[in-house]
Amino acid sequence: MKDRIAKVVFLGIALFVFSGWVNSPTALLLGFGFTLFFDNPFKDHCHKAIHSFLKIAVVGLGFGMFLKETLETSKEGFTLTFLSIILTVSLGFLLTRFLKLDTKLGHLITSGTSVCGGSAIAAISPVINAKSRVISIALAVVFLLNSVALFVFPAVGHYLNLTQHQFGLWCAVAIHDTSSVVGAAIGYGDEALRIATTVKLSRMLWIIPLSLLSMFVFKTKSEKVKMPYFILLFIGAIIINSYHLIPAPATSFLVSSSKHLLILTLFLVGSTISLRDLKQTGVKPMVLAVLLWVFISVLSLTYILY
Repeated sequence: MKDRIAKVVFLGIALFVFSGWVNSPTALLLGFGFTLFFDNPFKDHCHKAIHSFLKIAVVGLGFGMFLKETLETSKEGFTLTFLSIILTVSLGFLLTRFLKLDTKLGHLITSGTSVCGGSAIAAISPVINAKSRVISIALAVVFLLNSVALFVFPAVGHYLNLTQHQFGLWCAVAIHDTSSVVGAAIGYGDEALRIATTVKLSRMLWIIPLSLLSMFVFKTKSEKVKMPYFILLFIGAIIINSYHLIPAPATSFLVSSSKHLLILTLFLVGSTISLRDLKQTGVKPMVLAVLLWVFISVLSLTYILY
């Protein structure tokens, strides 16, 4: 009976969130709040849906962008992306040794922080033959900090009077997961959203060289490095919109629906975070993650401002 009630409540909240009546942080809190009262009856399905919905939504956002602006933004964000990844990965190696943390766990947390959160962890974990428990801890830590970022970044952005351009760039570099990057940028403005999405997806391509580096460092012979092919669909959507190949009302509908789907994705993310999982992570992984996150946040913000 309780399981049936949990399913009804879950689906009801999901429909409410998808309707567009709530913002990103509220959607995340509703998901996390649900887990305080019920066990998520769709937890396994949620993990799969998060990745699928995120890809679909990001491609949909491409229908609101233009090729020339996207190329300019990608070019502008390249130097900051390169510096932040190199320095964060280097610091991650040093801190993992200093904290005497499991090497693979430290590397997954470092990869998730420096490139793109859960996507980087999912891509690199098979490359280094990480065990499922190590992967779960890394994901739990990264998802928790993603959740914090949804509240902290917009508040800091408004306090420092960051422009939409500055805020979008900062989000793309300093927030781990694409869902939280877009979630933080949605409420800040359309320009911030466009810049954050473009730079973040450009950043995702760094999964490939980071995976190759991981294979070399851990001396593994593993499965092929996974390419995030949905980025090609995102570029295709931008080209279609740039050359007006489909009517404007249709592109507006796709962009609006994608924003709603992203907010639903954040509800699903919140519903997969449990206090039990967070307690099992221990102190050292959280210390590593927070130190790296503070480093990349301060580094990127300083670069953008000065």
